[in-house]
Amino acid sequence: MPAWLVREELAKGNISVEDYVGSVYERIERLEPSINAFITLRSREEVMEEVREAVSRGGKLAGVLVAVKDNIHVKGLRVTCGSKMLEHYVAPYDATVIKRLRESGAVVIGKTNMDEFAMGSTGETSAYGATRNPWELERVPGGSSSGSAAAVAAGMATLALGSDTGGSIRLPASWTGLYGLKPTYGLVSRYGLVSYADSLEQIGPMARDIVDLALLLEVIAGFDPLDATSLRTDARGFAEIAKKGLEEGAGDRQVLLISDFLEHPGVDPEIRGLLELAADKLGSMGVEVSEKRLGDEVVDYALPAYYVIAMAEASSNLARYDGIRYGPKEEPKPWESWNEYYSRIRAKYFGLEVKTRIILGSWMLSAGYRDQYYIRALKVRRLVRDRLLELLRGVDALLLPSAVTMPPRLGEVVDDPEKMYALDLANVLANLSGLPALVAPVARVSGIPVGVQLVSKPLGEKILFLLGGALEAATGMRNLVVPTN
Repeated sequence: MPAWLVREELAKGNISVEDYVGSVYERIERLEPSINAFITLRSREEVMEEVREAVSRGGKLAGVLVAVKDNIHVKGLRVTCGSKMLEHYVAPYDATVIKRLRESGAVVIGKTNMDEFAMGSTGETSAYGATRNPWELERVPGGSSSGSAAAVAAGMATLALGSDTGGSIRLPASWTGLYGLKPTYGLVSRYGLVSYADSLEQIGPMARDIVDLALLLEVIAGFDPLDATSLRTDARGFAEIAKKGLEEGAGDRQVLLISDFLEHPGVDPEIRGLLELAADKLGSMGVEVSEKRLGDEVVDYALPAYYVIAMAEASSNLARYDGIRYGPKEEPKPWESWNEYYSRIRAKYFGLEVKTRIILGSWMLSAGYRDQYYIRALKVRRLVRDRLLELLRGVDALLLPSAVTMPPRLGEVVDDPEKMYALDLANVLANLSGLPALVAPVARVSGIPVGVQLVSKPLGEKILFLLGGALEAATGMRNLVVPTN
């Protein structure tokens, strides 16, 4: 059941807490050993008791089970970030989004697997093993919010939270048949999110239908004085507008199909076909779709600019993991200097991808290279934002891919940075510009439900939910759950 229906049925007593929680845990027992979606899973008894209490209190999501990416603080549970560096770190407080989840009556079922410190696009760099795509176990689910996507797609949670630095919500949503949203930068508080690249990342919702996605965003969005980047803006009415899109279509809205991705050699033919199908489906719901180019200077340089900025910020943010402030507390050897101790701890407990990005980021910020790489990347970032806002003048949204290929097989790209980073080709645009971006499934390709992406103006989430609702109505792609047999 979708979350909105679970809440209603639990409140009316039409389904029991025992049946709801029990059915989710039965799926976990059957599917989790082969999928590996969770790092920390709470006990059935503890969760069942919390759901009972939540249903009695009421709320927007009263009793609904939510999986949470393991870089978000949930008091009393581990926050590993998919790394051995934080294997034993237990959150001493709730992130703002978790506090708001609890106030809505939602119950956290567990913490989900992820690429280490959110650095990866496939879900394979986790120190706790790769997550597998529930629709085809030999393929990746996408990253870095791999466990959150897999848990919801497999019915092992009703909703999930992920974080998106360069597509980390949207790419796994695209490859697992989910709806996922990277909100406008500042709409959702980052307080309690373990930092990777502060200027790029946002916490966002993942769900199996558009109304659930909107409902979860309503709960977690809004101003937070604990986050200096938080925006003072109205965060209500998302679910209502999503329902309107489902029931009435999107009226006379205008969408631009970004034609660069219909020609780009890095985009698979199947994905080009999905884009054209999505344009046709939106057209059938009253949306006017036209084509326009983004421009080679944006498409070719956005990805390298993103990685320069992300790695530079990561090198700074991850400096705190040194075995003294954070990380395993090992006694220094009698002969070790501070530098030797610091290097030994970080070499031992960080994975290869994290170490690579820290080293590259530090190098890009060093004397003689900062202007050549980091400053130039910031200039490209501004160029990307200006071009996207220019295209959005007079239209409501841009249509482009999220996943540019079908999901690779396990081990196919994780050891080839060039191939892995190229998976983010279309996703980084929204992070560089701070714009909201929605992923919605469009069709099954070789048995795997795959989605496309809609990008709108700053704080244009309502437009995205209206269009997303229309697209869901046109495709019928909702509540897609992997069968257990």
